[in-house]
Amino acid sequence: MAQQITLALDWTPNTNHIGFYVAAGKGWYQNAGLEVSLLSPEDDHYQTTPAAKVAQGAAMLAIAPSESALSYYLHPTKPSLVAIAALAQRDTSAIVTLASSGIDRPAKLDGRRYASYNARFERAIVAQMIRNDGGKGEFDEIFPPKLGIWETLLNGVADATWVFLPWEGVQARRAGIALNAFRLDDYGIPYGYTPVLLAHPAAVREHAAALRAFLAATAEGYRFAVDHPDAAVDLLIATANHPSLTDRAFVMESLHELAPALLTAAGRWGVMESERWQAFVTWIEQQGLIVDRDGQPIPLAPETYRELFTNELLS
Repeated sequence: MAQQITLALDWTPNTNHIGFYVAAGKGWYQNAGLEVSLLSPEDDHYQTTPAAKVAQGAAMLAIAPSESALSYYLHPTKPSLVAIAALAQRDTSAIVTLASSGIDRPAKLDGRRYASYNARFERAIVAQMIRNDGGKGEFDEIFPPKLGIWETLLNGVADATWVFLPWEGVQARRAGIALNAFRLDDYGIPYGYTPVLLAHPAAVREHAAALRAFLAATAEGYRFAVDHPDAAVDLLIATANHPSLTDRAFVMESLHELAPALLTAAGRWGVMESERWQAFVTWIEQQGLIVDRDGQPIPLAPETYRELFTNELLS
């Protein structure tokens, strides 16, 4: 009997997910004895986050930012989810504004409206970026429906939000909309891997062989996307069969921008460096963000970051 693996996506199907859809479309999961289901957040209008679906047992895996692993580690009652692979080797996200707004640097976000995903450390990260650019870090945070956040920037409801440049950035460029993009690394914030593949620790213990097979097939999917982009785009479009993928030229351009970030210099997918996790967790702690519900500091052992991820399931 095939091993069932359910993966909760972080967004509607897009090029960040191309390796999963290539592996599915090629039959590589099936060949490995796996039955893989990909859950879109549209299914429940993003009422439950992907990480929460794993914590609640509704999915075995979730795509989420690396801070989700830290957030669950710090929670007093929820399981400590562990990152088992990074979808990309470098951060392709950025805080963006419309060029027409005149907000051409983070410091100018003071007093502006930021469309938030309501993640635990999100406001603090954006505020510190503003301060690192000489601002006060004071802005209005609004919380539109997650799947509509990008539109709030386009229609002027928000002045800034956080996007993936190989997706929304390409959408904007093709529509003739100029953006200002502020990357966290450019403003002294050592952001972690984003996104990552999170697993419940029980799944890592009990289904290690299935997860290894899943990651091996997925890695082949991402390598195929880098080596054969035209065929990979066709597989993504056909397998996902989603309205956001109907413009093939756009999907191709998106993958072209994303592909250089997908693999290591040695051609490996998914591996994570401990130094990068350590730098991010150390930075979060130095900002005074490791606190309990009463605002009291939670002491972290120096090696805490090692508990948030593992490369051991990767071939």
